[in-house]
Amino acid sequence: MTDHDQDHDAARRTRTKLKTRQMFLLLALDEARNLHQAAKETHMSQPAASKMLKDIEELFGVPFFERLPRGVRPTLYGETMIRHVRMALTNLSQGQDAIATLQAGLSGQVDIGVIITPATTLVPQAIARTKQEAPRLCIGVEVGTSTELVGRLKHGQLDFLIARIREQEDDLDLLYEDLSEEAECAVARVGHPLLAHSDLSLNDLAAASWILSPRGSILRHQFDMMFRRIDLETPANVVETTAISVITSLLQQTDFLHVMPLEVAHYYVRSGELAILPIDLPCKMDSFGIIMRRDQLLSPGANLLLQHVRAIAVGMY
Repeated sequence: MTDHDQDHDAARRTRTKLKTRQMFLLLALDEARNLHQAAKETHMSQPAASKMLKDIEELFGVPFFERLPRGVRPTLYGETMIRHVRMALTNLSQGQDAIATLQAGLSGQVDIGVIITPATTLVPQAIARTKQEAPRLCIGVEVGTSTELVGRLKHGQLDFLIARIREQEDDLDLLYEDLSEEAECAVARVGHPLLAHSDLSLNDLAAASWILSPRGSILRHQFDMMFRRIDLETPANVVETTAISVITSLLQQTDFLHVMPLEVAHYYVRSGELAILPIDLPCKMDSFGIIMRRDQLLSPGANLLLQHVRAIAVGMY
């Protein structure tokens, strides 16, 4: 073969694209490691599957599978191609779902409830992706405590939540799907006097002024227990609110402190609005996740948003 012929052959292989049926055969062979079983799973005869595999290997000029006495095993070339085939078929499936969504012209209303941490990180990304596929879908987001949101979910006022389930709410009417745990930290305005302390203790924090969630909330209970475990009085100078606009404004104008999820605090640190106090709080919240009513059938729009919540959570947490 001349150099020209070799270059032409290499260019031809570079342009080569596997057909979908050939891709499915490669995946079936990888999973079954047996030609007869792979042929059965792809609805082909064994001779047809054997010929298709041979055609694929000739097309690329390399062996994808090593023939063994009792089956087959992917070569290094085969493992590489199979990995890319899986990614290609996954992308194809997602593309088909997106097209179906656009064709359906999803509209209507989806209402969800969210606690503060996913409200500033996970949910905005999920909404942005959902609106790209379904711009006519109206999405309502209610931010609140888990207790408040679970009550509204049970009354049918919300489609699903990203929140926590307390022990007393762990009943058979609700479905729960875990997403992430949450670490807490103490935040203050930039330049707060306590930021200069290198040896901050809970005694210092107990004497400080705080903005806290109302009594009865999960976070408030964990916060109070942080002091009670070491026999300290809980802070006496307290403002109770969950309104983030009030919290951030009050923090910037005063020497009040606030306990906040670390993930949310990093957002405000990056923007230069707040600073994290140099102390590791022995205050860790239970995990949060997706909560739905067991008897509820979600709308296509709610399902689409939920799909993006799950996908983004996998990469984020």
